[in-house]
Amino acid sequence: MKKIVLAYSGGLDTSIILRWLQENYKAEVIAYTSDIGQEINRKKIITNAKRLGVKNIIIEDLKNIFVKDYVFPMIRAHAVYEGVYLLGTSIARPLIAKRQIAIAKKFKAYAVSHGATGKGNDQVRFELGYAFFGGKKIKTIAPWREWKLQSRADLIKYAKKNNIPIPKDKKGAPPFSVDDNIFHTSTEGKVLEDPKNSAPEFIFQRTTSPEKAPNKPSFVTINYKNGDPVGLNGKKLSPAKVLDKLNQIAGKNGIGRVDLVENRFIGIKSRGVYETPGGTLLLVAHRAIESVTLDKDTMHKKDQVMPRYAELVYNGYWYSKERFKLQKIIDLKRNKVNGSVKLKLYKGNITIQSRMTKSSAYSMKKVSFEENKTFNKSNVERFINFHKKKLR
Repeated sequence: MKKIVLAYSGGLDTSIILRWLQENYKAEVIAYTSDIGQEINRKKIITNAKRLGVKNIIIEDLKNIFVKDYVFPMIRAHAVYEGVYLLGTSIARPLIAKRQIAIAKKFKAYAVSHGATGKGNDQVRFELGYAFFGGKKIKTIAPWREWKLQSRADLIKYAKKNNIPIPKDKKGAPPFSVDDNIFHTSTEGKVLEDPKNSAPEFIFQRTTSPEKAPNKPSFVTINYKNGDPVGLNGKKLSPAKVLDKLNQIAGKNGIGRVDLVENRFIGIKSRGVYETPGGTLLLVAHRAIESVTLDKDTMHKKDQVMPRYAELVYNGYWYSKERFKLQKIIDLKRNKVNGSVKLKLYKGNITIQSRMTKSSAYSMKKVSFEENKTFNKSNVERFINFHKKKLR
């Protein structure tokens, strides 16, 4: 019997897709779930898949791989899309796609499938990942672009017909579209589709509003080795544990909220509300440690390539030659980025308290306002006169 590997969450939409694949492709569906730190109910996934006759249900814990090999390289690039978005959904899809293809090869499946809608960016991100690892040998099935189900009412009707459990919040009006992983949570749809509407407070899942944050500041020190966090407050931790703890401390202090109307890769605008508490701390701290460990040319070169890097990640080109090339530029002197940064967190604000590192790039003697012989002031006039000529 033909086999299809489906990216399966256990929820309503992917359960409908699972049944639809069985019905329309007469194939055995392998339910595959990547645990990358999202809110996950393993029992629900297994129960729902078994109810639909699935024999192979695979749930992989990829949290450390996700943070170490995907989130951290992106943080080293200081990647921010359109000024504010830290790319939390974008960076998750390449890893899921890679593992889907690996599972497909292991079980000799002829196709992979995803639950991304026909209007979104995720369909592109998944399928570029499939193409990189699967080539033309493994077929891609995108139900949202194929089936005749046109509305939420159609989905509910199909679910009832096939005895698929329907969550109470998905009866009637369409639900918010929520995606989460250890790096972020995104919320889209419903009242958010109209930019004039404020985001209701109840949609926020991992951040306290700044108004309700503690009245006393919190402090955290992030320890670095070769450009990546390796611990907090002097205690060594795994990549996933570092991010998890930063999420908790930043979230309770009202840090990490973004409300963005973004330009999708496929050409339409959409509004998303994003929560990236720990990631926001990592971005601020990494720039702080690099400010004293890297030279000016290296830092400015990174700033120049960052917008293109961020766009590549957003558009699904994580595995492209261009992104690999830019990563080499970004990581050129990462071995110099060692030490720690202490942050003060208070009601949505982040203040850098100290940068502790041994670096030849920062000279106490040269920056001192006290008179010293290490800096030749007479050279400054020649420097200014040289640049005056460039004004003409």
